[in-house]
Amino acid sequence: MRLWGVVGSHCYRFRQQKPLIAVGGRTLLNGLGLKRNFSEMISDEESEMKDFNAYLDNLKNHEKSGVPRGAGTDSDDGFDLGRMKRLMQSLGNPQAKFKAIHIAGTKGKGSTAAFLSNIVRAEGYSVGCYTSPHIKTIRERITLGRLGDPVSAKTVNSLFQRIKVVLDQAVQLEMGCLTHFEVLTAVAFNLFAEENVEIAVIEAGLGGARDATNVISSSDLAASVITTIGEEHLAALGGSLESIAIAKSGIIKYGRPVVLGGSYLPHIELILCNKASSMCSPVISVSDPKNRSKIKGISNISGRPCQVCDIILHAERDLPLCIELYDVKLRMLGWHQLQNAATGTCAALCLRDQGWRISDESIRTGLERTQLLGRSQFLTSVEAEALGLPGATILLDGAHTKESAKALANMIQITHPEAQLVFVVAMASDKDHRAFAKEILAVRQPDAVLLTEVGIAGDRNRTASLSLLKDSWIEASNELGVIFSEFGVIEYRESLKDRSVRSDEQDMLVLSSSSLMESMKVGGEILGSRCKSGSGVLVVTGSLHVVSSVLCSLQK
Repeated sequence: MRLWGVVGSHCYRFRQQKPLIAVGGRTLLNGLGLKRNFSEMISDEESEMKDFNAYLDNLKNHEKSGVPRGAGTDSDDGFDLGRMKRLMQSLGNPQAKFKAIHIAGTKGKGSTAAFLSNIVRAEGYSVGCYTSPHIKTIRERITLGRLGDPVSAKTVNSLFQRIKVVLDQAVQLEMGCLTHFEVLTAVAFNLFAEENVEIAVIEAGLGGARDATNVISSSDLAASVITTIGEEHLAALGGSLESIAIAKSGIIKYGRPVVLGGSYLPHIELILCNKASSMCSPVISVSDPKNRSKIKGISNISGRPCQVCDIILHAERDLPLCIELYDVKLRMLGWHQLQNAATGTCAALCLRDQGWRISDESIRTGLERTQLLGRSQFLTSVEAEALGLPGATILLDGAHTKESAKALANMIQITHPEAQLVFVVAMASDKDHRAFAKEILAVRQPDAVLLTEVGIAGDRNRTASLSLLKDSWIEASNELGVIFSEFGVIEYRESLKDRSVRSDEQDMLVLSSSSLMESMKVGGEILGSRCKSGSGVLVVTGSLHVVSSVLCSLQK
């Protein structure tokens, strides 16, 4: 093992050479009939929201600062749900004006929400969907209507100007303790009420019981969904898997069905089922042995990979919900996304059981339409070229926990089992970096790992340093017996010139650079030199924020 110093570097910025296609595949035109770059549209939209964004920036933002210990627990240090209830009451309780499906869980919430929203939209309903975080613009967190487009800046600004006096009074009443997430949640619920959505799909932010979204009453709830139970935000949710399960079970409401995604450890599932039983809530388990969903193979849609799946559900535990869908083409890849698709399908079947018109064909259509930025997202050749990496296969995935790292590694095994791999990794400081690295390395040894840094929620307070990431990957490699060589980017390039290291060596390379774009460029160079068959994949991962940085660079 050769040890070299960690170095920083300047940041490259790339400009899109061709106009981007806008949301929904529609080319945006200006008043003269000329195509406009999507970044200009984003800029126009955001400028219209500048007052609202400035207002949010003055509130406490746990995405930037980190979540306090015990924040999601029933303790004196926990989030104050009473504060959120008082805010909603001052706004006329808009959350009581639509039906909702409430989704909690450690992983898979956003994907499950997307699958479910698209299923219901495919049937022709007007749907509101509230998720977090966002990739390019905060408007992504709130989608509206039958098309599922992000809410317009004009709509947000109009509402904000009308309720600003109420928000100001609430901030004063709560002595400045209202948070960024609480106000944004209140705005989302107001928008859903004003737009007369027929159903809203709501993703919890943290935990469940004390989360700001948990102001939905049982009479307004169609179903609860709990996707998975993992160790993310362990300290904030009580320090154990059991306390996390208890916190997330807080979204279960009296007499309303709960969909359990899973799979869970037996004692964790028992906690959830006991809570459901105490609330007289029917349980639908996606992981029931009678359910036989499977991935049959890999195909492609418009040149991008998709997985062909059978989704066979016979959930007969408390409600007789059954469906058999064969050869469903999911654009969302990996076993975990099949599980999320099945979970969203079960939630849709709950709606059908309650009298909603949800056909099998709409379920299939909704599942097959679903795509999300930064989740198993392969960039197009045009996008790769715009990043200065012509011909490269680039995969973006916001995995940031050991569970999601394992899911990512397994997904790559399905889609590119023989490809050579280079990972570009940036993470938040409060994640389990060693566990993340071990899950990647346990499935597949990449040719190289390039460690880099990005801001988290627009701030560097929670950015994991290069030294922290380097130590974690070294520890993980040593534990698994992976032979590696470590370099700074400049030293590596110099070593290639004087031939002190050969580009085709079998050691895994561990390189460090403070520049994300330089890391991607070097990663492309390594694949070019080591990959003779042209089947290499550059994987950018570790956080949705690193994914956001890549995608936003395409707009510059």
